[in-house]
Amino acid sequence: MGVHGGRRQGRTAAADRVSRETVGTLPGSAPGSPGTARSGDTRPIRVCLVAPSLREPGGQSIQAARLARGLRQLGVVVGFVPIDPRLPGPLQLLQRVRYLRTVVTSLQYVWDLLVSLARCDIVHVFSASYFSFILAPTPAVLLGRWFGKRVLLNYRSGEAEDHLRRWRRTAIPIMRLVDALVVPSGYLVDVFARMGLRARAIANVVDFDQFRFRERRPLRPVFLSNRNFEAHYNVACVLRAFARIQRRYPDARLLVAGDGKERGALERLAHQLNLRNAEFLGRVRPDRMPSLYDAADVYLNAPDIDNMPGSILEAFASGLPVVTTDAGGIPYMVRDGENGLIVPRGDDAGMAAAALRVLTDPSLAERLSSCAIEECRRKYSPDAVLREWHSLYQGLVTYSDAPAAELTARPGSLR
Repeated sequence: MGVHGGRRQGRTAAADRVSRETVGTLPGSAPGSPGTARSGDTRPIRVCLVAPSLREPGGQSIQAARLARGLRQLGVVVGFVPIDPRLPGPLQLLQRVRYLRTVVTSLQYVWDLLVSLARCDIVHVFSASYFSFILAPTPAVLLGRWFGKRVLLNYRSGEAEDHLRRWRRTAIPIMRLVDALVVPSGYLVDVFARMGLRARAIANVVDFDQFRFRERRPLRPVFLSNRNFEAHYNVACVLRAFARIQRRYPDARLLVAGDGKERGALERLAHQLNLRNAEFLGRVRPDRMPSLYDAADVYLNAPDIDNMPGSILEAFASGLPVVTTDAGGIPYMVRDGENGLIVPRGDDAGMAAAALRVLTDPSLAERLSSCAIEECRRKYSPDAVLREWHSLYQGLVTYSDAPAAELTARPGSLR
């Protein structure tokens, strides 16, 4: 049928470095440098990032790695505690046993937090939703408070509204303990406001050294989908849309990068749809992802639930016109007809029609790509995003050194 299987990519050296890093002193942090805690302070700000490792790359782990690199360049001392640590040596065998692996991994994670948090000023915790919120962010928040550190919760799940309503008694009290609640989109700011929580938006960052803009003239019917194979990302909708596209362009090609529990069902669907030139590439390492964007000419994205997908920003940066559904926070970053095309969730016919519109209207494709890259450089460049993070860190450290009476009214507090 033209559907090819790809094996899962192995663990990278970068993942090994990132996943076991600890807080330490950064060479070259000079007195008064941008990374210092306060004006005139000779000590650099020390931040401990708590996030998924790059062992299984995803949106959070990639953003955490990019943030760590950028902050170090600003003179910030950055440590890292992975929420998914690997046990040493033969003990890794325990992580292959169902249920037991959750217990032993959690124990290692808490131990890593105990060892690392005492040496930082700010605990920057990346957060997903539901049960993951209990296992990963909650221990980091509680231990950060126990150590007397400034705690920043960086919540990133597009399922926030459902999570907060269904897990109100566990999630919201933990969130009220933090000193700053930061989300990557205005969409989540609005979600949290409806729940009585004040959040601040700091966008995801795009690495323009990795993702290079390329004009596409003429536009070829070569499509890319690179969301993980989870039900809420609805990669099946992309496959159905591609089947419609192939009726018009029989030689059209679809690159499908990703993996997950839906893989078997998606491969069976591709066969049922009799797709040609649909290539299942498996999980792709972050360092190989730019070449996939470069190989494609149109980006297809069909989630039912989402927040602010970094993959759309990467498509913007690479010059691909974007056709996406209107899930979650996507309309906050994609404006229909200006920097991309938006269709309703689950509408494979609409997605196919929008993709065909881009292919048959070169001026539209060029206008979408030009607007997207201009906005990407302005709002999502490392310089712009890192300035916001650094300013927030400085504010948190300054208030941590203030008298107790001043701390009661510090801006950004959730209390």
